[in-house]
Amino acid sequence: MAVAISRVTPAVVQRLQVPVQVLLYAGLFIFSQYLVSWLHLPLPANLVGMVLMLALIVCRIIPLSWVRAGARWLLAEMLLFFVPAVVAVVNYAHLLLVDGWRIFSVIAISTLMVLGATAWVVDKVYRYEMSRLNCE
Repeated sequence: MAVAISRVTPAVVQRLQVPVQVLLYAGLFIFSQYLVSWLHLPLPANLVGMVLMLALIVCRIIPLSWVRAGARWLLAEMLLFFVPAVVAVVNYAHLLLVDGWRIFSVIAISTLMVLGATAWVVDKVYRYEMSRLNCE
């Protein structure tokens, strides 16, 4: 039985681009942790890692295209990494059981109010712009 070994296609490279870049960020963070502990720096490792990444990009050791897709993905999914909100929900589960419906109704009503106010302002600005264009 012969096993067909396919070449690496551009689609495969595109699918692996984000995970590889995120691993690069993780590796740089781990390196930064070791660097902070070894040099006894009074800075957090994530800040040192950002400065190192900036230096690597500015010195053109790492091209920006090597890290752009991973950075976009991390920024897009930042809400998932915002752990304090999840911890607060876990710590105050009893509050959600008792007053959860009130909290969610306030969130829903305030969201609808913001949407309505935004729609009203956009409508007023649109009508103003249209009247200004018709007068000229």
